[in-house]
Amino acid sequence: MELVEGLKTRRSIRQYDNTKKIPQEDIEKILEAASYGPSAHNKQPWEFLVIEDQQKLASLRSIQPWTSFAKNASCAVIVCSNTEESFHREKENEHWSYADVDGSIAAYGVLLAAHALGYGACFCGAAPMPLIIENLQKALNIPAQMRPIAIIPMGVPVETPKQPENRYHPEKVHWEKW
Repeated sequence: MELVEGLKTRRSIRQYDNTKKIPQEDIEKILEAASYGPSAHNKQPWEFLVIEDQQKLASLRSIQPWTSFAKNASCAVIVCSNTEESFHREKENEHWSYADVDGSIAAYGVLLAAHALGYGACFCGAAPMPLIIENLQKALNIPAQMRPIAIIPMGVPVETPKQPENRYHPEKVHWEKW
């Protein structure tokens, strides 16, 4: 699939054929591709937790209510950022981190790579919601320094969402000044 076509045609898929599984080698291809995204100071703080157990997939709804469709997914990838490894500043009056940004870029890589391989996926947020982050860490034994950024259910799609006519709006582009 050509890159620009993939960017324009990727959609959030929430309906999967639960009789078909994504092979482990394809999951690994998806995660490898996502690992090539940019990160602040090239820290690459992302890590991935793959959930394939059907009971765990179904239980995600009790942690993040917008993941109810994950019960039919082949798997879900929890994209996390290591807050200790991410480019960050903790001194004087500066307290910031690129963990969420870098993790979000990796999550988008997961979505695009899944689409390129013919699978459906949907971004479901974790960060910046403290209760969801805490409950994911507790339920899945995610270490404290690993910040869950997104839950991405994936599977063999049984739906083909309508493509929007146009998402590019030239009036939202500003040249040289606002």
